[in-house]
Amino acid sequence: MPKTTVKRVDDTYLGETFFEEKLKQSVVRAREALLALQHPEGYWCFELEADCTIPAEYILMMHYMDEVDEELQTKIAHYLREHQGNHGGWPLFYGGQFDMSCSVKVYYALKMAGDSVNAPHMVKAREAILAHGGAVRSNVFTRMTLALLPRWFLFHINKVSYWSRTVMIPLSILCSLKPKAKNPNQVHIHELFTNPPEEEKNYFPIRSRLNYLFLQLDKLGRFLEPFIPKGIRRQAVERAEEWFVERLNGTDGLGAIFPAMVNAHEALACLDYPPEHPYRVSTKQALKNLLVVNGDSAYCQPCVSPIWDTGLACLALQEEGSNGVTEEILRALDWLKNRQLLDESGDWRQNNPDLKGGGWAFQFSNSYYPDLDDTAAVALALHQTQQERYQESVQRAANWICGMQSKNGGYAAFDSDNSYYYLNEIPFADHGALLDPPTSDVSARCATLLSQLGYQGPELTRCLDFLLKEQEENGSWFGRWGTNNIYGTWSVLT
Repeated sequence: MPKTTVKRVDDTYLGETFFEEKLKQSVVRAREALLALQHPEGYWCFELEADCTIPAEYILMMHYMDEVDEELQTKIAHYLREHQGNHGGWPLFYGGQFDMSCSVKVYYALKMAGDSVNAPHMVKAREAILAHGGAVRSNVFTRMTLALLPRWFLFHINKVSYWSRTVMIPLSILCSLKPKAKNPNQVHIHELFTNPPEEEKNYFPIRSRLNYLFLQLDKLGRFLEPFIPKGIRRQAVERAEEWFVERLNGTDGLGAIFPAMVNAHEALACLDYPPEHPYRVSTKQALKNLLVVNGDSAYCQPCVSPIWDTGLACLALQEEGSNGVTEEILRALDWLKNRQLLDESGDWRQNNPDLKGGGWAFQFSNSYYPDLDDTAAVALALHQTQQERYQESVQRAANWICGMQSKNGGYAAFDSDNSYYYLNEIPFADHGALLDPPTSDVSARCATLLSQLGYQGPELTRCLDFLLKEQEENGSWFGRWGTNNIYGTWSVLT
């Protein structure tokens, strides 16, 4: 039957033909807008905005190192004030609930930047923090004892996620040597504690029996700390230094993520590397590369995302498909192909020493830490061109993905079998991101690639079985790397 339209009095059409035409026009405009944002080298890289924790930490870092850029600080402070919630604090996402840890850091950063504690926004923030129990309720990432333990030990550093280990290793040096922050203005936040912080006994609420055991071990460790021979401490610091210096990653930074970069920057200063040393210079530049300045406002990104952005842009252009495999798509895919990590060193090799590389990282350069999510997306975009020049790259990616499968059939982001859940009971694991276990969203992306390649091996079957087991009672799937259940369900269904 012919398509029908319904004519209204004002001479506009609301039938199927009208909406199809409007949809086509919108898709064309979106395609043109996306292509206009492509970098001449072929990639896309969009801003990656997180919550206010990282911009606040940038101000705190400048004061810790006594390297305050007053103009930049003013712009970041403006950004932080703009994002204060109606509840008085700062959330982890737009319109979200009060978050204690984020709010404490932002309050401290604004006070460092010169905001009066009597300013209305500071009073409102302080009242919200105290109403939620005070700064003692913020999370922690301290008391590091993992760097020197053998691999079989329950707490070895390889048993936590890549982002945790890149943060913890340089942080362990800071915790061991206990340098005093420069803090030129001697700013404190005692007013955010319901009890004097030096007298507080309950920084770690007991969450379980295992957590209680770890708390007691923590107390024992602090009691024994003064008796640790200086030679052992020096050896521990040297090994931690060797580990993170090997992974500094030039001006892309340690782990290519802000928290690790900050700790590396501060640890290098603590280890008496002079400001002009190449490590100090490159680490400082890596942090500056994350800044986004918009007029009188500025914030710091957690990292940059060119591989991911370029992979998704190519997939979107391929799905739109009006012009086939265009020069713009090929330029982007060539750029991606040249960034595949094949023979480079990587932490993932600890559990898979005989597996050949084939992954992509999230950032411009992060060779130690390719991830399966980016790898599956990029390989799919390469495969869909059906061009011979990409087939070897696609096959290397597929082989790497198969080799990185966890024992339960699922796929994690950066490691395999990183599911040591007992570590979540350690006191400093209250931030909830210590591990990198298999997730539905990453597993679904890997299954999509393998199925599109016509793969018939057991890895695909085991992955699909994992996804079926992960479906929640309400029918959804939880996704870790997007808007949780919406993202997870979309990933699995597509």
